Amino acid sequence: MDKIKIENLEIFAKHGVFPEENKLGQKFLVSADLYTDTRKAGKTDALDASVDYGEICHFIETFMKEHTFSLIERIAENLAEELLLHIPGLEKVGLEVKKPWAPIGLPLESVSVEILRQWHTVYIALGSNMGDRKAYLDQAVRALDSLAKHPVKDDRGGILSAGAVERVSGYYETLPYGMTEQEDFLNACLRLRTLMTPRELLDELHRIEQEAGRKRVIHWGPRTLDLDIIFYDDLVLEAEDLCIPHVEMHKRKFVLEPLCEIAPYQRHPVYKKTVQEMLELVS
Repeated sequence: MDKIKIENLEIFAKHGVFPEENKLGQKFLVSADLYTDTRKAGKTDALDASVDYGEICHFIETFMKEHTFSLIERIAENLAEELLLHIPGLEKVGLEVKKPWAPIGLPLESVSVEILRQWHTVYIALGSNMGDRKAYLDQAVRALDSLAKHPVKDDRGGILSAGAVERVSGYYETLPYGMTEQEDFLNACLRLRTLMTPRELLDELHRIEQEAGRKRVIHWGPRTLDLDIIFYDDLVLEAEDLCIPHVEMHKRKFVLEPLCEIAPYQRHPVYKKTVQEMLELVS
């Protein structure tokens, strides 16, 4: 991906742990790597075909002056998310926030923090076999899509995450898996564009399940709503309570069939097979 660089934009703002810093203010230096596709702009010489670095500089200055944070880590995190949310065509951003002459009681040139944040593409499987199954799936789709309009806030009012549902499969009637003596399922898959980390997304899925009355009592048992992360970009993650890609997805027709409808050529990062190829193996 192409990159536009902004180096050491000088801004006077009032961030810091000490009350004097919040009152008197001090100089900060902000550098940004803006990842976008510059091909069209390079061919047409049209500003609206790229991201406007002048506009972004003023955006950064306004953000820095209108907010007051204790930590430069928090400046960087919130600024990166605001840029990704509000600048069309910006897919990824690298930020460095420098604090020259930080008040630590020792001579130093500056202290800085660097972060890299970006949009992610996630595929999520949905299932229900209790009550109004379609209503539960519809509710989950709306809840995930609403993140774009009502971003999740953390306990200090900062943006935690945002996303939007880009595509939803049809709803498939399927037989129960694992524990077979229960009602049939309604299953689907969707594609989500998000700024959430895998762990933040998992917490959000659990919250949506709980709102739907999901109770984790019997493994593979009946549930009002079941939401699973299938793919998260090309990430391979193994943790005690979260594995990506989903460890059983390549065996489950009820996942692969709706997933194939919206992403037939998505390739498994471990097995290297496309969703369509994996579906053919279990059909």
